[in-house]
Amino acid sequence: MELHSRTSIQKASHTDYKSLTLARLERDSARVRSLTARLDLVIHGISTSDLKPLDGNMEFKAEDLQSPVISGISQGSGEYFSRLGIGKPPSSVYMVLDTGSDVSWVQCAPCAGCYRQADPIFEPGSSISYSHLTCETKQCKSLDISECRNGTCLYEVSYGDGSYTVGDFVTETITLGSASVENVAIGCGHNNEGLFVGAAGLLGLGGGSLSFPSQINATSFSYCLTDRDSDSASTLEFNSTLLPNAVTAPLIRNHELETFYYLGITGLSVGGELLSVPESAFKMDESGNGGIIIDSGTAITRLQTDTYNSLREAFVNGTKNLPSTNGVALFDTCYDLSSKTRVEVPTVSFHFPEGKEVPLPAKNYLIPVDSEGTFCFAFAPTTSVLSIIGNVQQQGTRVSFDIANSRVGFQPNKC
Repeated sequence: MELHSRTSIQKASHTDYKSLTLARLERDSARVRSLTARLDLVIHGISTSDLKPLDGNMEFKAEDLQSPVISGISQGSGEYFSRLGIGKPPSSVYMVLDTGSDVSWVQCAPCAGCYRQADPIFEPGSSISYSHLTCETKQCKSLDISECRNGTCLYEVSYGDGSYTVGDFVTETITLGSASVENVAIGCGHNNEGLFVGAAGLLGLGGGSLSFPSQINATSFSYCLTDRDSDSASTLEFNSTLLPNAVTAPLIRNHELETFYYLGITGLSVGGELLSVPESAFKMDESGNGGIIIDSGTAITRLQTDTYNSLREAFVNGTKNLPSTNGVALFDTCYDLSSKTRVEVPTVSFHFPEGKEVPLPAKNYLIPVDSEGTFCFAFAPTTSVLSIIGNVQQQGTRVSFDIANSRVGFQPNKC
């Protein structure tokens, strides 16, 4: 499947690059709050089923039909879209790629509340493969929040920050390129708020039983993320082979929350020097707290405050020759490079067991935030116990999730 940056599909309406950057960072902060809130709910014993239930008498009246424009700031759930087909015959739509959630869903007619998307709203009546799931099915019982209406299953997915999708839980045919998969459980959302304008819905690539990879019994999947400012496309691939030259790391699962993909990281280095950060800073404890996940929808890598401070200090020490400037939004380490045509910065690397290392290209951690030559160090601290490797650090690298063998692979320059 082709994979597109959000910008290449839905052109930004911002007047300058800095306002675009600030909007992206605001979405990103909402995304991080959503992920950490979900983990906190699980770890502290609050089931998502304890949240406000669905309205079992949900009705859709003609006067309720509307398509408000939603900014996407409240959801912050992805900067990359894939194009796929829903139904038979397939209706082609753009879907947000999201490794941080499981349930796939698409906006459906009739709409009690739908935001504007690039393609027509999906019409269930136009598909001969559309089928309601009953409340007794395994798929319905696997939902965190579900309800019955006339014997059929209703779903609700909330993203921890007030955004949500509500509708019928159904099975449909999903078409990827020339291949089709039947009887995939997806949400047919009649009331949706918070997803990016342009996308028709979300493709859940998490580790839970309702995720798309789980439903098609994929042993692996991989993606390569192009630069978010680029119009070029890459691919999302299922059951792809991990090449021999890939750097691999352990893929760890949280027994409290199957969705997230945790990485077995041993350390970080700057300029070839390992930081004096204990390995425990990257490890998950027995209760499911801590650890570091890799996520397609989060942009900026978040590290626990002490770890981030060590990383920033080492980077600042290695860039004393560069003119510093004021911070921007969540970035506290920025430089004025307007007078420079070329700069050298120390290499930042992730380290994994068995001495394996992934050095990052400089453009993946020193990024422009305006059109005036301001560049910022693209990491940020978090007070949460959960750390996240974001998509800015993943750009230009094929990231492979070898589910069968519990490995994550990194292959540079494989877009």
